[in-house]
Amino acid sequence: MNKVKSLSDAALEVLQTPDATQKAQKTRELKEQYDEGLIKGVHVIPDLPDRPARPSEPELLMPRDMPKRGKAGTTQSKIALLHAIAHIELNAIDLAWDIIARFSHFYEASEGFSLPIEFYEDWLKVADDEAKHFLMLNDRLADFDASYGDLPAHDGLWESAEKTAHDFAARLAIVPMVLEARGLDVTPNMIALMRAQNDDKTADMLQIIHDDEITHVRAGTLWFEGWCAHHNKDIEAEFQALVKQYFNAALKRPFNHPSRFEAGMLQDWYEPLADIEF
Repeated sequence: MNKVKSLSDAALEVLQTPDATQKAQKTRELKEQYDEGLIKGVHVIPDLPDRPARPSEPELLMPRDMPKRGKAGTTQSKIALLHAIAHIELNAIDLAWDIIARFSHFYEASEGFSLPIEFYEDWLKVADDEAKHFLMLNDRLADFDASYGDLPAHDGLWESAEKTAHDFAARLAIVPMVLEARGLDVTPNMIALMRAQNDDKTADMLQIIHDDEITHVRAGTLWFEGWCAHHNKDIEAEFQALVKQYFNAALKRPFNHPSRFEAGMLQDWYEPLADIEF
């Protein structure tokens, strides 16, 4: 009889899959297998790779070297926007699996800080949502005779993962509570732009992404609060200190306060971070 794989095995399987579409499809399949009881528990993965396997395309550039999207309202501009979001979603798949595997040593730890299975289930759901988003966006790109990999993309998201690979609280503070929360800020304007262009299909997709991202930020906030409670840390002070240490940039206004609040974030946590200078 084959040994039942754990969520750690599943994470490694996805992280080692280079093809973007296969990575997303495999994620969705593994989520179904977990729901059916075919995947159970978590175990420590030794020598987890620093970076996930990725396709040969798109070409990865520094953010400053990325080409401009062009005039809003054109097909090329829309393709560039969809491609950029698809790239973010692909990174987000790997980020969710990475947090499962990289911090697997906290699973039901006998000493010190410990995480229950619910933590890993939360990030499995995040991975599944991000995979759904990627496949949805890639299908929409196909409507314009385009696909993921056609355009260059930047590597900033994974740089944040590498910086926080050794620090659980920092990973939560930077990835869901800064980077994904930024998505809550900018997506409503994208939705409005698509509605103005009578592109309800794209607007509806972006609304799904926005609504799912609220739950992702909420997961980050919830477990960050748990880490702070265990270590007797003030949530506001700790979040701000970690952002200053690992993000090295001021947060950008305007903020989508209602969506952030729904995700469990208070203005006092992030507002002061828009006014700091580096």
